[in-house]
Amino acid sequence: MTLRQFASGIETIPATTSWYLADLGEARGKQELFTRQSPQKLKVLRENALIESAVSSNRIEGVEADQARIATIVVGKGQLRDRNEEEIRGYRNALELIHERGVSLPVSEEAIRQLHRLVRGEVWDAGNYKDKDSDIIEKLADGRQRVRFKTVTAAKTPAYMNEMIRLWNDSLRERRVHPLVLLAAMNLDFLCIHPFRDGNGRVSRLLLLLQCYQLGFEVGRYVSLERVIEQNKERYYETLGQSSQGWHEAHHDPWPFVDYVLFILKTAYRELEERAGQLKSPRGAKTALVEAAIDAFPGQFSLNELRRACPGVSPDMVRRVLRDLQKARKIVCLGRGPGATWRKEGITLE
Repeated sequence: MTLRQFASGIETIPATTSWYLADLGEARGKQELFTRQSPQKLKVLRENALIESAVSSNRIEGVEADQARIATIVVGKGQLRDRNEEEIRGYRNALELIHERGVSLPVSEEAIRQLHRLVRGEVWDAGNYKDKDSDIIEKLADGRQRVRFKTVTAAKTPAYMNEMIRLWNDSLRERRVHPLVLLAAMNLDFLCIHPFRDGNGRVSRLLLLLQCYQLGFEVGRYVSLERVIEQNKERYYETLGQSSQGWHEAHHDPWPFVDYVLFILKTAYRELEERAGQLKSPRGAKTALVEAAIDAFPGQFSLNELRRACPGVSPDMVRRVLRDLQKARKIVCLGRGPGATWRKEGITLE
């Protein structure tokens, strides 16, 4: 319904949206400069983003695994222990498909089904549209449930998906609307259609990454968009709720969600610029990543929070960097044990 609303063009774009588009255009122009770092340093960024994306996108949906096994699940080939680990590795496989074939992989129903098959693994309906109506249910604090949004019925889902893809391709070709606005609009439409029984949120984030690559915005290769979304999860649900009201009647306001998607991309590019600057240091790339993660915390942080921010770095390396910074009096420990809180001493790490 959003792409249909935009099909004939947009008379006016909100000022906030225009600012985001201008900033993202500038960021895309700097993209090549950031990615000219040494191959080894870029490899560390890519590996870290891959792990963060697989973990965060699943954790948003309540799918978690033992933190100590994350590296084994995502970058290793060891035996998996349970269904959660299978889904996290499946997401990793979907990410690799997009990273390797992003430019040539068409945005199509078959591609969307393929991403769902990878994410859902051996589940019986992986890659198939839902065969029963399924609404989005919210669980309240008192245990009660309510319907947050009525999705497209199972009977109408194939037709809606077909039209969504057609409108996407037609709108890109006609160039009446900025492609990043179309990207966010399609993400909103996909979530409102809710074509699969389960896994729609994860597929929507993979689709977002794929479309970004095809539009030339490759920040997701070096900074996890999924992790940035997880860090702003409350705003994600808030804007999705706002923009989905009246969607079935095409009376909805898509701009809150459009602005949210653009905000995520802008945040990721800002982080890429910061991390690229950190990686210019002659120190080891992983040490620089840990220091960049510490610098990103507003003030205090715990060891577990730091490890979560650096899933591609070993626990021993994280502790070593903490000890070095403590000796340099750049951070101070406020307690004992893994649950202790650390505080920065007001010095930007360089």
